[in-house]
Amino acid sequence: MHVITNGRIVMEDRVLEGRDLIIEGDTIHAILPRGNHEADLGAVTDARNGYVLPGFIDIHSDYIEHMAAPRPTSLMDFRLSLREAERELATHGITTTFHSLSLYNQPVFDTKPIRDPANTRRFIDLIDATHTSRHLIRHRFHARFEIDNLARTEELAGYLRDGKVHLVSFMDHSPGQGQYRDLEVFRKTLLGYRDLTESQVDELIETTRNSAKLTLREIRALVELAESRGVAIASHDDDSVEKIALVMEFGATISEFPVTLETAREAKRRGMHTVAGAPNVLLGGSHSGNLGARTAILDGCVDILCSDYYPAAMLHAIFLLSREDGLGLPFLTRLATLNPARAVRMDRELGSIETGKKADLLIVETVDGDFPVITSVFVDGRRILATGYRT
Repeated sequence: MHVITNGRIVMEDRVLEGRDLIIEGDTIHAILPRGNHEADLGAVTDARNGYVLPGFIDIHSDYIEHMAAPRPTSLMDFRLSLREAERELATHGITTTFHSLSLYNQPVFDTKPIRDPANTRRFIDLIDATHTSRHLIRHRFHARFEIDNLARTEELAGYLRDGKVHLVSFMDHSPGQGQYRDLEVFRKTLLGYRDLTESQVDELIETTRNSAKLTLREIRALVELAESRGVAIASHDDDSVEKIALVMEFGATISEFPVTLETAREAKRRGMHTVAGAPNVLLGGSHSGNLGARTAILDGCVDILCSDYYPAAMLHAIFLLSREDGLGLPFLTRLATLNPARAVRMDRELGSIETGKKADLLIVETVDGDFPVITSVFVDGRRILATGYRT
């Protein structure tokens, strides 16, 4: 057994004090009054009055692309990238990560070598291999599929049939809708990546907008295959009430990064899980000028935070919203734990501190008065990280 003592335990709906959390094997065995038990304590971890949280479940993380290709012409060893990424993610409290690898047709902005089909396949196989080899955190594959990528539909279907996909999102980054419904934002973004003339930008916009895309029937066929494997479906950058109706028609239950407040509200009204990026909270708004995550959370129409491209943001967004907006830690913690677990159908085992659930746990202390730091991380009941801040 392993006992965590002197911690403030953040449950689904309240914070418990004066309790010991007892781990047996890979599960949470009991939560008992402090010192009032006769169990063979074994190892003891002193939380030093810090918070004890469930491990974060990050269902949208592009970070592995940066680790594998930190520069457009630099492709690092993939095993090194994955193993070093998991060490870093653990320090940020992410105990389950969905590596969001993109299956694009042709790159519009910049060329990322990891998105080459052969490289994508190698990474997916590496992620799959972690399930039966030594690893620190849980690795999952989130297939981000651009709907003009007609040539790679069978590739996605093959990954689904092989059981290597754990979440699918269908994306459309063509200008004039979604994330880039404002063409000026698209122009500025494009010119930030590429040295093009105005006429070349106009030509690219026209070509991209008119490219052939998957039909609703073709998307449904992929969705049926995913659902037969228990894989959840997400839409991406929903920008209207009509778009919500459309994506629900083909089976999406998650709306990633709804573009407007009206859209996010409609998605919630219709029972979808809604996702915003934690970096959006820290930056005070969307880098594309779209819906602010903080506004949406306060409105009650976003219920999941993901790291998107910045893993440290998960922890700091939660504590920032707690300090500055007075939102309770149980509510905010659910945004990064239980709510994403429900969205991807993992909540029977993960996402909250409950007897019988997996012991994926964090201890969060503070330095500099109010700066949150993670000092211990447990996965499956094993302490995989211990950090000691010196006085």
